[in-house]
Amino acid sequence: MYMKVGFIGAGEMAKAIINGLLKANHVSGSDIYLHSAHANNYEPFAQAKGLVAASTNKEVVQNSDYVVLAVTPDRAADVLREVNDVLTDKVLISIVGGMSIQRLEELTGYNTPILRALPNVNVEITAGMTAIHANEQLNEAQTKQAVGLFEAIGSVSEQPEDKFSIFSAMAGSGPAYVAYFIDAMSRAGVKYGLSKQTATEIAASVVQGSAQLVTESGETPMDVVDAVSSPGGSTVRGLLAMEEAGFMTSIIKCIDATIGQDKKVD
Repeated sequence: MYMKVGFIGAGEMAKAIINGLLKANHVSGSDIYLHSAHANNYEPFAQAKGLVAASTNKEVVQNSDYVVLAVTPDRAADVLREVNDVLTDKVLISIVGGMSIQRLEELTGYNTPILRALPNVNVEITAGMTAIHANEQLNEAQTKQAVGLFEAIGSVSEQPEDKFSIFSAMAGSGPAYVAYFIDAMSRAGVKYGLSKQTATEIAASVVQGSAQLVTESGETPMDVVDAVSSPGGSTVRGLLAMEEAGFMTSIIKCIDATIGQDKKVD
């Protein structure tokens, strides 16, 4: 179904979503309206991508069916107060970190259909993972359209809001942690004579293929570990070395620390 989508805010996540939607041919550039407080940021991006660069936040809302609120948490309340009188008959999609649907409803008068979404940066290549939660005002047709935006750029997981913190730690911050692991593995390759580019390509391919094996084979991660690990072999020695260095513990502590920070934002 034809729709116009507006973005208030032009940070990295907003740009990633827009790039993904364009890559997926889900929405045409001429049907995407964009405004940000920083003209030197959003105007060149809009021009490069064939978007409509709106001059105000209200212009974005007035010309859109679905409005993506993509500003920082400290600016969200002021922006919603600014556009509240033109939100009638619009669907609000909030990707603002830490702002609950209850708070969004307080700021919009409890009549606005709202979808809270938590995407990750992989939406840019249509391989994202997005948590969603809707309020009661969002009807079936609106839900299908709003959720469809994120289904076009990856996978979608409906979650209660009290699980958004752990989802954010795993899916939101996860790409950084996985990239960090890829970099560490590639540096080990460089240590033993590979070029950094070759080592990075190998490490990234291994991570991509292994993830696909887990998701498509129906096997658990430990099933894959066992399948690769021959008794007394080099993989077992490597796994033991990882555990001696506290690999599993460090990953869990990493998630713990991320959740702790996310709850502070909440």
